[in-house]
Amino acid sequence: MIIRNEIIDYFKEYEKLPKALPRELKVPLDSDFIISIIGPRRAGKTYYLFWLSEKVEDFVYFNFEDSRLMGMEGKEIRALVRIFIEIYGKEPKYLFLDEIQNVKGWEGILREMHDLRKYRIFIAGSSSKLLSKEIATQLRGRSLSYILLPLSFREFLNFKNFILNRQFSKNDEAKIKNLLLEYLEYGGFPDVVRNEEKTKILKEYNDLILFRDFIERHKIRNIEVARFLHNFMIQNFSNEVSIRSLFNKLKQLSRVGKDTVYEYVSKLEDTMFFFFLRRFSSKIHLREGWPKKVYLCDTGLTKIIRYSQDYGKLMENVFFLELKRIQNENPLIEIFYLKINNKEVDFIVKEGLNIKQLIQVTYASAKDEIEKREINSLIKASDLLKCKNLLIITWDYEDVLKVNDREIKIVPLWKTLITKNFIE
Repeated sequence: MIIRNEIIDYFKEYEKLPKALPRELKVPLDSDFIISIIGPRRAGKTYYLFWLSEKVEDFVYFNFEDSRLMGMEGKEIRALVRIFIEIYGKEPKYLFLDEIQNVKGWEGILREMHDLRKYRIFIAGSSSKLLSKEIATQLRGRSLSYILLPLSFREFLNFKNFILNRQFSKNDEAKIKNLLLEYLEYGGFPDVVRNEEKTKILKEYNDLILFRDFIERHKIRNIEVARFLHNFMIQNFSNEVSIRSLFNKLKQLSRVGKDTVYEYVSKLEDTMFFFFLRRFSSKIHLREGWPKKVYLCDTGLTKIIRYSQDYGKLMENVFFLELKRIQNENPLIEIFYLKINNKEVDFIVKEGLNIKQLIQVTYASAKDEIEKREINSLIKASDLLKCKNLLIITWDYEDVLKVNDREIKIVPLWKTLITKNFIE
C-alpha cells in the first residue's frame, strides 16, 4: 500500500544521488530491451545504477529495499511514477529499479510498461532468478541480462588510485604484485576495498549470505545442513565437488535426503555468491551433471573460513571471475573444466562450436616450479580437443614453452588481469 507522504519524502531524499566511481561493465543506454543487472549482494549494483544515472537525464530511481517502498506490488510502480510526475512536472525517460525481486508481481507490470515504449527500463537484483534463463521466461524476450561482480583487479587498482600506464617500471610491477596479493587475500567488494576493517566486513557479508540470502529467502528449514553446505563450499573453492560425496558427509550429521541436498545446493547458487563450473564433455548428461567445480564471487569470502594459504586456488578463482566478466561482453563464450583420467585442465574456453583456449593456473615464479602434470594435461587435452592455443597463468614467470609441435604461452596473472586480452 502506497503512503503518499512517505513516497514524497523518498523522492526528496533521493533527488541527489551519491557520486559513483566508474565500472567496466558496459550496458546499452538506449536499448529497446529491459536491461537487467544481476549479481551478488554488496557487489556495487546500486552504485552502478547511480553511475548510469549520471549519463542520462529525466530519470527516476526506485530502491525497493528502502523501508518506504518495501512490500509493494508490481501494479503500484505506475502510481510511483505518477507521484514523481506530479512533484517534478515531467515524465521520466529512464526507470532505474533496484532490488526489483522484492516487488510482488513485478514481471507483469514491467512487460506492460516496456510495451508502451515510453521508458528505458533498468532493473537490478541480488538473485540469480534474474538471470537471463529466468527473465527470458518472465519478460518473454524483452530483456538483456548482465552480471556485475565485485571489483575486477583493474577496478581495484582504480579504487586504490593506482594509475595504469602502457609501460611499467620494475617498481610499478612490484607495487602491482603487492596490490594483487591484497586483492587475492581480501577480494574486491567495494566497501571492503575502501575500509580498514576488512575482515570484520567480510564476516558480516558471510553471515548475510548464509542467513538472509540463503536461509531466510528460501525458507530453509534444516539450518544445520544449510550451514554445513555454505561453509563446505567456501572451504572447497576452486575444487571439484559432487552431490554424492556431500550427501555421504551430511548423512553423518543429519537426517537428509539426496534430493534435499540437490535442492539446497541449487538455492545456494541462487545467492550469486557461488558458481558451479561444468565439466567438459560432448555428452550432455555428463556436461550438465555432477561433479562440478565450485568458485566464489569474491576470494575475500575465504578469509573467514580458511585453514590454509593456497595462493594457487586463490589465483584460479580470480581468473575464473575474469572469464565470467568476458562472458558479459561475448555471450557465446562458454567455460568448462576438463578431467582426463587423473589429469585436469582448469579451464576450457569454448565459443560456439570452437574450442578457443586451454588454460592452467599455477602459483609458480620460475620454470622449474611449473609441475610437469600441468604441462602434460594441457598437451593431452590439446590432442583430444584439437586446440593449439595453450596458456599457463603463473604468479611471476613469463615464457613460451615448446613441447613437441605445440607452443605454450606462460603469462603472469597480474599481466592477464590488467590487459584483459588473453583470449585469442
